[in-house]
Amino acid sequence: MITAPERAPLDRAFFDRPVLEIAPDLLGRVLVRTTDDGPIDLRLTEVEAYDGPNDPGSHAYRGRTDRNAVMFGPPGHTYVYFTYGMWHCLNLVCGPVGKAAGILLRAGHVTAGADLARRHRPTSRKDTDLAQGPARLATALSVDRALNGADACAPGGPFRILTGTPPDPAAVRTGPRTGVGGAGAAHPWRYWIDGDPTVSPYRAHAPRKRR
Repeated sequence: MITAPERAPLDRAFFDRPVLEIAPDLLGRVLVRTTDDGPIDLRLTEVEAYDGPNDPGSHAYRGRTDRNAVMFGPPGHTYVYFTYGMWHCLNLVCGPVGKAAGILLRAGHVTAGADLARRHRPTSRKDTDLAQGPARLATALSVDRALNGADACAPGGPFRILTGTPPDPAAVRTGPRTGVGGAGAAHPWRYWIDGDPTVSPYRAHAPRKRR
């Protein structure tokens, strides 16, 4: 059987590059999430790069912990974390072993398996917001910490990244990351496809108020 070019899986070498090179190159790629109930295809429209020890906004900035250990491993694996006591977020580890760089998958367009994604996110009002934001994306794809460390470059696993259809470079935009404060706030390491309705709205960092 001949595989269409856009359905060809990306290999590990794709992820074994500098994170700021990979992040914009992920736009338009297709993330396939295989579940017990069937697959969901998601065309990536928004991502954020986190550059490990060079980035105060990264979970790995201060070194290795039990929580972020997978980020120090081989590229092409998933890093899933739990935030605000209620949401999971999905990242792809990249760069050489020990570098701990990662890319947060912020938004995407569900191109196949939308009925299944709607079952995971019954509160969604329209298909363009099924995966509009990192928590919605993870929920729509039924992602939790049990998938932390999954190999997205290995056949037969819960994730594969396909070549997809990258956008015209002129349509790629970059700006500050959403919700990142401190020394990393101004880094223009969020990338998105201009005009795509699934891209999440930008929100600057707002310090949490202590009760």
